[in-house]
Amino acid sequence: MVVRMRHTRSHTANRRSHHALQAPTLATCANCSAKHRPHHMCLECGHYKGRMVVDLTAKKQAREARLQAKREAIQSQQGGVATPATTEPEVKLKSNS
Repeated sequence: MVVRMRHTRSHTANRRSHHALQAPTLATCANCSAKHRPHHMCLECGHYKGRMVVDLTAKKQAREARLQAKREAIQSQQGGVATPATTEPEVKLKSNS
């Protein structure tokens, strides 16, 4: 049977000295001046090293069209009850009295 060794506070602290979290390093986009990870494309404009890698405006328009078609399909299944897409559900707060 193995004899358990004590771990002093100093040895525990020395072991845990590498557990600290670090903020990610960020680079500045040359096109839009937004912050992004180094060696990655900018998530705001889609540029990397001065050239457009992904056309984010076209992707956003395609996503909006897809969501609008989905909303219309759900609306037609529910019998034409119109629900605005931009409104958020109301949150009711419980009163203490």
